[in-house]
Amino acid sequence: MKPIKVGLLGLGTVGTGVVRIVEGHQEDLQNQAGSSIVIEKVLVQNKTKARAISVPQEKLTEDPWDIIRNPEIDVVVEVMGGIGNTRDYILEALSLGKHVVTANKDLMALHGPEILAKAREHGCDVLYEASVAGGIPILRTLVEGFSSDRITKIMGIVNGTTNYILTKMSQEGASYGDVLKEAQALGYAESDPTSDVEGLDAARKMTILATLGFRTHVSLDTVSTQGISSVTKEDILYAKRLGYELKLLGIAERQDDSISISVQPTMVKSTHPIASVNGVFNAVYVYGEAVGETMFYGAGAGELPTATSIVADLVAVVKNIKLGVGGKKNALTYNETRQKTDEEISSKYFLLLHVADRAGVLAQITQVFAAFEVSLQSVLQQPNPNNPEAEIIIITHDANKAAVAKVLETFHKLDVVHTVKSVYRVEG
Repeated sequence: MKPIKVGLLGLGTVGTGVVRIVEGHQEDLQNQAGSSIVIEKVLVQNKTKARAISVPQEKLTEDPWDIIRNPEIDVVVEVMGGIGNTRDYILEALSLGKHVVTANKDLMALHGPEILAKAREHGCDVLYEASVAGGIPILRTLVEGFSSDRITKIMGIVNGTTNYILTKMSQEGASYGDVLKEAQALGYAESDPTSDVEGLDAARKMTILATLGFRTHVSLDTVSTQGISSVTKEDILYAKRLGYELKLLGIAERQDDSISISVQPTMVKSTHPIASVNGVFNAVYVYGEAVGETMFYGAGAGELPTATSIVADLVAVVKNIKLGVGGKKNALTYNETRQKTDEEISSKYFLLLHVADRAGVLAQITQVFAAFEVSLQSVLQQPNPNNPEAEIIIITHDANKAAVAKVLETFHKLDVVHTVKSVYRVEG
């Protein structure tokens, strides 16, 4: 039976993993896919560079068009990253009838609808399981496993760098800056960590998850995004005292035809399963109307976990080619939805206030909450030997985002409130 020939764009960490799995698991792949899979050509920046894996020189190229326009190649696997040129390569590959597997969450978050439309036009598959949560098969699960259910909420730790930082801060009492430097030294964080620590990476992944989970087009610019750079070890300590862990969560919610998507540091009840997800691991919690609550946990990055997802997509593409259904199983977005207003977005909130240490202050603060119909679940006032001001810790009952914003705006004008030190969403 004719082998399926693959062009690999990129031979970095993940690309190396793809080569290892394809070459090392040939018998298994052939039994599953119904055809042998051959890596025909590999794009590299420098053909003479020493590599962690041996690839014949004749299979290496420094010109992406040697792969894109090669009539022998059936499937293009993209693991080079980037957006501009990469988009052009993928669109051209699809226009030439080549199927595409990619791990590029930035590309799919920003240009997914365009790429998928081009794939449908030319009868090609585009699969991108590895773009979110590395080795966790969450995208295929959302599309196929939940096809008979209606998903109402997706909540996830989808960035390993920030989860590593917050875990170390929680377990060791370290400061954000110290743990960030350690994460950079270990290779978990980039020299410029902005995309990770400011929540941009997680926002792109949540765009993909919400698009597939809610079967509607979600634009990245509608995701409310806040990172972890302002989280202090005091915040972590207070969270633990109250029975919570602080995690950077992506949260996508749907009610009827309205959705909201956010990425933000969130206090999670310590008894909730997602609170125990530590280090660089990822987890995605999915709520379905029929199935209830489910959680998917595993390695969110790394050579072999990510490569495993890519090769699984590659096997799916080969199966579709053999069945003659290539391009007919791409996930469709068919639901019409609108963004929830701030009045419709509801959750509990944690607030840490530094206030004047005198009688009557607490009464003034509770009056502000009452004025905007925000009820309080708990209020704790305690001295802090390192702070001459009084510290008040408040957890609200469910309150809409607009009302909480009005409370905070009023606090900024109130003489007795010196600082609104921290505000976090509360889950679980």
